[in-house]
Amino acid sequence: MSFSPTPDQEAAEAPIGLFDSGVGALSVLRHVQARLPSEHLLCFCDSSHAPYGGKSDEQIIERTLAIADFLLQKKVKAIVVACNTATAAAIEALRQRHPELIVVGVEPGLKPAAVFSKSGIGGVLATASTLASSRFIALRDHITSSTGVRFLTQACVGLVEQIEKGELETPETIAMLERYVTPILRGGADTIALGCTHYPFVQPAIEAIAQREGAEPITIIDTGEAVSRQLERLLQQRGLQRFETRPGSLQAFTTGSETQLEHAFSVLLKQSPLITAVTA
Repeated sequence: MSFSPTPDQEAAEAPIGLFDSGVGALSVLRHVQARLPSEHLLCFCDSSHAPYGGKSDEQIIERTLAIADFLLQKKVKAIVVACNTATAAAIEALRQRHPELIVVGVEPGLKPAAVFSKSGIGGVLATASTLASSRFIALRDHITSSTGVRFLTQACVGLVEQIEKGELETPETIAMLERYVTPILRGGADTIALGCTHYPFVQPAIEAIAQREGAEPITIIDTGEAVSRQLERLLQQRGLQRFETRPGSLQAFTTGSETQLEHAFSVLLKQSPLITAVTA
């Protein structure tokens, strides 16, 4: 007797799409792979339009919906908006257009930053667009009013571009980080929330700056793990989680250079997926 998969099993075989303006998606991807190793994944890096941080909400919404359309053509069962700026500006528009779809976004980890803070002061590194968004301001004000922890925020202009180029430890990147991180540390922050998915790739440099400053040990919040937990919960809730002993596949797409993305995967994740250049 031959085995025929049920409709639910067929649906569970569908891939999950993740996207960001560039290689920031990889910092979330690694957490999703660790928590959900059986899932098929499509990673879309919109590098020709990076960074999103300097774009208007209308431009970000347009890119988000265009990328979602591309991923939906690939029959994805869920989309992870692996970008703080796109989450703040466009996730509601995406959910309104596709109410049937699992959509998971990322937000600066202000809540865990408040939980771990002993000084009552947290820091946030993010793009200017994220920090100016009503979504971020409402979250910050809510956390401050409920916990008493206040936040020192810093827009990291130019940092995404450095990370996109793979310049994680160059003198220019270190000098940039020192300008952004030092005032937060000297202001008394003992936790720092990374409000952009690119920033976890320079976490070692941030920790080194804190050590040189003689600051107390700081806690750095990368919300990629929380995103993967939320994704797992929603997949289970809808009966869409793929349970297989064989690992899932990974494909990547870029609106930029295939060679650059190949290099990013190799250096940042030690992986070499199939990469396709697209014009979505």
